[in-house]
Amino acid sequence: MLQDAEQHLLPQFAAIDAQVKGNLQRVLSAFRQHQVGVHHFAGVSGYGHDDLGRQTLDRVFAEVMGAEAAAVRLQFVSGTHAIACALFGNLRPGDELLAVAGAPYDTLEEVIGLRGSGQGSLADFGITYRQLELTPEGTIDWAVLATAIRPQTRMVLIQRSCGYSWRPSLTIAEIGKIVEQVKRQNPDTICFVDNCYGEFIADQEPPHVGADLIAGSLIKNPGGTIVPTGGYVAGRADLVEAATCRLTAPGIGSSGGATLDQNRLLFQGLFLAPQMVGEAVKGTHLMAYVFDKLGYPVQPRPFEPRRDVIQAIQLGSPAKLIAFCRAIQQHSPVGSYLDPVPAPMPGYDSQLVMAGGTFIDGSTAEFSADGPLREPYVVFCQGGTHWTHVAIALEAAITAVGAADG
Repeated sequence: MLQDAEQHLLPQFAAIDAQVKGNLQRVLSAFRQHQVGVHHFAGVSGYGHDDLGRQTLDRVFAEVMGAEAAAVRLQFVSGTHAIACALFGNLRPGDELLAVAGAPYDTLEEVIGLRGSGQGSLADFGITYRQLELTPEGTIDWAVLATAIRPQTRMVLIQRSCGYSWRPSLTIAEIGKIVEQVKRQNPDTICFVDNCYGEFIADQEPPHVGADLIAGSLIKNPGGTIVPTGGYVAGRADLVEAATCRLTAPGIGSSGGATLDQNRLLFQGLFLAPQMVGEAVKGTHLMAYVFDKLGYPVQPRPFEPRRDVIQAIQLGSPAKLIAFCRAIQQHSPVGSYLDPVPAPMPGYDSQLVMAGGTFIDGSTAEFSADGPLREPYVVFCQGGTHWTHVAIALEAAITAVGAADG
């Protein structure tokens, strides 16, 4: 079955390679424009003041993302942390945050104040929240969005990726259309994009189509699978600086944050990122083709253009979800002897089962699979340093779960 899939997907793989080439040209152009050299690989300790490598990386990253400014920092512990800094840095008591693509990712629920209390959520600081539900087809409700902005709507949250929901992720064109509709109602409303899992999927990033601010994780796409930790914010310079004032402190902002001799990996990870994303996207096509043939609902569908590096497969039972993750773990380069079991995880409402045999702990730029133990028991597969590894792991996963029931 996998050999059949590989043959049928050759045209898609060739198109992905062309996309990788275009994105790599964009990265190389930024490296050349800012004259990246070996002297930029030296890092500093302590406060992190006057780090030439970090300052240059920020400028390179901003250019690649189509932004005025960027802050790429190891001190962001996750994408959620980077997003939270962007929210707290730019929202004030009395402001409204409006999510326009349905419910946010699970780990943002406590940041916003939808779950938990007393830990300093947006709700604790008097920032209100509203969300626009998606259509039954899982798409943006454009008619509702056209009149959704209120005077107090300081920021709209646009989640590019599907997260743990069964919906198509957003295209760059859709993000541009959201920004256009929002700005038509109030030019001062900040359009903020959770860019996790979406970098280098297309030939543009959200700031290229008008987004004011984006944030994401370096152990996802833009770290190229080798950056050990961190995240980024990019966009309008004043909004980026406000976000970094939440990461460090007012008055310090983007001038702090030691790179601890990691600058080379940060630059090299960005250079590798288009290729690594391309390999991950090939893996999503392979999974969609094979599991569709086995009778499972898949999102995105086979041959559909990809919008992020996530492939969702609706397995239908907790036993199959666990068996799938167990097969992926057994064919991972790290921790293959471990047995994934459902367990609580900080920031998530449901128990998760997760296969994550990755060199960077928690990296979803490397091949991983996980899902919440709730109906309809969907496994979300992300990343992959090379599609051939995905193919090897899939052989075991097919044996573990078999064809769809009924």
